[in-house]
Amino acid sequence: MELTVTQENLNHALSAVSRVANTKTQLPILSNILLRTDGNRLLVAATNLEIAITQYIGAKITKPGAITIPARLMSEFISSLPKESVELKVINDNLHIKSGTYNSVINGYIADEFPELPTINESSSIQYSIKVEDFKKAVSQTIITTSSDSTRPVLTGVYWHSYNNQLYLAATDGYRLSERRLVGTKSDVSVIIPTQTLQEVMRNIIDDSSEVDILFDETQVRFRINDAEIISRLIDGNFPDYRQLVPKVSETTVTLNKLDFVRITKIAGLFARESGGSVTLTADSNKGVLSVHSIASQMGENTSEAKAKVTADGQITLNSRYLSEALSVIDGENVEFSFSGKIAPCILKSTDPKTDYYHIIMPLKS
Repeated sequence: MELTVTQENLNHALSAVSRVANTKTQLPILSNILLRTDGNRLLVAATNLEIAITQYIGAKITKPGAITIPARLMSEFISSLPKESVELKVINDNLHIKSGTYNSVINGYIADEFPELPTINESSSIQYSIKVEDFKKAVSQTIITTSSDSTRPVLTGVYWHSYNNQLYLAATDGYRLSERRLVGTKSDVSVIIPTQTLQEVMRNIIDDSSEVDILFDETQVRFRINDAEIISRLIDGNFPDYRQLVPKVSETTVTLNKLDFVRITKIAGLFARESGGSVTLTADSNKGVLSVHSIASQMGENTSEAKAKVTADGQITLNSRYLSEALSVIDGENVEFSFSGKIAPCILKSTDPKTDYYHIIMPLKS
């Protein structure tokens, strides 16, 4: 193999794929990156057998071929080079790299040992093209409520599913739940995409990306953004029937400015660190305020208030971090905060009647 590429393109491709190369594995080849010519392009790929990422870059190919090389060394070395052309040449399973006054040799392994990159049959798959801004918003709004508990795998991803001819994303960790309506659909979809996969897709979205092409089959999902492709296994199992957990009515509904809500929650959270983030929210319909109270036994206590439209008096205790994270992904200028007593789940959403998103938090025992 012999070719020439630009440092910028190679560095971008290596940084995009190298994150999934696994150094803590019994298969040393999985800590490597695959370099392989494909026509007048260079394919750069890595896999951990759960996720495979490939990136194509333009190249001047002198001699076709392939090799695998240690991901970390190659990525860090190329990122340190000046922005000039880089010559890559394979001699006896070693990669010779030359760029300006820099000359290096990295010991490689034959490409035949690298796992076969997964493919997905387009003709028998369900396909969507989602605008980048819609995709990023929907994923960021739901990924925050996925679980990291590996004993319940179905909760460690985002549930993509069809319901009433709409495609929804939902996620829960057992303490909070989020749902976002994305696009209309005529297909029957029910898949759970791992959190790590969605994080990698988000990282691969660049400024000039306009759409994310998504392809599902029964076991895999493929995302394609520009010249990058990410194929991942889906999580096997049934997502809980979460809609039965969504309160149909609420005793107390509070409407207030989102920035005010963010501010009083953040301040209360400073005093709630010793109590596991516990803050008590009190809605006062006579005064027209929502107050957030927190206590730090060694340091003091805090009560912050914000003007609000309150339908009925009520009180609930929540985790301040959960509340802050929910407010950070809700669109709009004003927020509707609804709850019933101290033990029923609360709902947060934008006051915009066209909102496609809501967020549920389970209360703490006060």
